[in-house]
Amino acid sequence: MPHSDDASRPDAMLQHQITIPDDVPMVFLLGQRDEVLRAVESGFQAVDIHVRGNIVSFSGPAGDVALAERLVDELAEVARSGQALTADAVERAVRMLTAPTAERPADVLTFDILSSRGRTIRPKTLGQKSYVDAIDEHTITFGVGPAGTGKTYLAMAKAVHALQSKRVNRIVLTRPAVEAGERLGYLPGTLNDKIDPYLRPLYDALHDMLDPESIPKLMAAGTIEVAPLAYMRGRTLNDAFIILDEAQNTSPEQMKMFLTRLGFNSRVVVTGDVTQVDLPSGTSSGLRVVEGILDGIEDVAFCRLTSADVVRHRLVSEIIDAYERWDAGPSGSNRAQRRTGARREGRA
Repeated sequence: MPHSDDASRPDAMLQHQITIPDDVPMVFLLGQRDEVLRAVESGFQAVDIHVRGNIVSFSGPAGDVALAERLVDELAEVARSGQALTADAVERAVRMLTAPTAERPADVLTFDILSSRGRTIRPKTLGQKSYVDAIDEHTITFGVGPAGTGKTYLAMAKAVHALQSKRVNRIVLTRPAVEAGERLGYLPGTLNDKIDPYLRPLYDALHDMLDPESIPKLMAAGTIEVAPLAYMRGRTLNDAFIILDEAQNTSPEQMKMFLTRLGFNSRVVVTGDVTQVDLPSGTSSGLRVVEGILDGIEDVAFCRLTSADVVRHRLVSEIIDAYERWDAGPSGSNRAQRRTGARREGRA
């Protein structure tokens, strides 16, 4: 029989069991066809996990057993809330438990932002939870990160919630229409017809969160406004929740113009991905330089989301990481090669 000192070592073998409280439905905790249980086993492959009734037994290295037990406890809290668990949620919870943070996975996965049209919008990662908290705590929040991290979608959910709870009187959504000059001029239709595709993702998010029949009425009344960034010039926006999307495609001058639209009792969220800048060659991205400009100013938060916060298909996260590796080496030569190619294409 090992001494207690040996049992405390992370690599010491340990057998332990926990009893799931009666108010936690085991069918929720284990998932359909034991999908959740299989995901827990996949996250801790060195641990043998067995379930009999509401008793869960663990056997394996002490460190892994301790983490697996914590994971099941956290998942039980989520199941107790009535929220359905999935294999994806388990994978995210495993990453949270192994991250250097005091945030509990159950607190992240049960944090409701907005309930609408029969479903609830919640953060799904630590980065997303930190981003949502920053929006609550700061007047201006920058959400910077790759595609699929929920930057715009979560900001939209916070905007709709602020409107419904009467903390603001209107929502203003804006994007730069990068091609709003010469190239769009060759397309048929009015200016609105040409600009509308740039704003379509914002409309799509609105339709996810509000009754589609109410949106035209809210827009006609000015309660919700969706407009190109150029329409913001010369305005002061009071009592509003303002979102600037695709901010990597603003110039420093446009970013300054937008930020100085801020009025009383308003909140601003700026989102963008600095790896996908579509500005003409030689034009600096306002999103890339703004943190250095605003450094040290209180009530302004910068949140960086990463591939770990991607909540789309698993491959999206892997694609983002692959491109980051390609951009980084050797010594940034691939990034320089891409810029040279872009300049040649522009001259062509």
